[in-house]
Amino acid sequence: MSLPSNKKRVAVTGAGGFIGHHLVSFLKAQGYWVRGIDIKHPEFSSTDADEFLVLDLRRWESCLEATRNVEEVYALAADMGGMGFISSHHAEILHNNLLISTHTLDAARQNGVQRYLYTSSACVYPEYRQTSTNVVALKEEDAYPAEPQDAYGWEKLITERLCTHYRAEYGIETRIVRFHNIFGPHGTWDGGREKAPAAMCRKVAFAKLTGNPEIEIWGDGEQTRSFCYIDDCLEGIHRLMRSDYSQPLNLGQDRLISINQLADLVSDAAGVSVQRRHVPGPEGVRGRNSDNTRLRAVLGWEPQISLEDGIRKTYDWIEAQVREQLDSAEPLRSRSAVGVA
Repeated sequence: MSLPSNKKRVAVTGAGGFIGHHLVSFLKAQGYWVRGIDIKHPEFSSTDADEFLVLDLRRWESCLEATRNVEEVYALAADMGGMGFISSHHAEILHNNLLISTHTLDAARQNGVQRYLYTSSACVYPEYRQTSTNVVALKEEDAYPAEPQDAYGWEKLITERLCTHYRAEYGIETRIVRFHNIFGPHGTWDGGREKAPAAMCRKVAFAKLTGNPEIEIWGDGEQTRSFCYIDDCLEGIHRLMRSDYSQPLNLGQDRLISINQLADLVSDAAGVSVQRRHVPGPEGVRGRNSDNTRLRAVLGWEPQISLEDGIRKTYDWIEAQVREQLDSAEPLRSRSAVGVA
């Protein structure tokens, strides 16, 4: 394919997933030629990628094909989900994600990729720093001494180290971003792999549309998190990729709220009142928040979209999905309670 000489060729792995699908569209709007790669096509809308390859990135040969003839790779592919999934599939997650991460990074090196962004997670932070709802915001250096809660966090942490060593020994410019609970439309909203904001929106939408005001929440609902809207996530990813900063960097909002407060925000967006029923279930760490001091210093920027605005946009989209499914007389695949990662 003939391209303008100034049109950078990039690859986005995980392009069939929530953040990856949005990132493809964002990069296209910035003027890049974009190859998307995933084991599946995007579920909720067609891709904007110039080329989309359906590949299993646990396989070495697939990673070589995915990273061939591009200058940069945004590595988002992972086997993951919400707290219910990652707390009960440790072996599967660790096995699959280690293969995806190590094969993709080494294939990028062998194919001469110049710059490589690895998407890590706030799940790398130790449990012992997250035992209180009024948690001290987590700084990047707080990841050590290491004690992530689950296999998902351990894999993310070891791949961060791998990226650092590849940069030092092989010269590939790696960037590492630690996501803090990214949410928005066009993401998984039922079935067990959805994150807390999407699950909450689904539960409230179902309550609104069926007239049953009760929703279930795992635990007492006082566990706390910060949540970052997808548009801010994309802007932060791109700014980090263009920067000279090579160490891990938090990307998230630094506004701490409880799951009960999240339920109130979603209910306000829906224009309904709900009754919370607290049930046993995996709750994750007691509290987690992002310290954005380094984010502001490195990028001269921080997330701008309010939680209320992001929730409103997300809720409207999920309510439309729930309405469509109810209208089709098909049962929702999951009525699971709301937890957090």
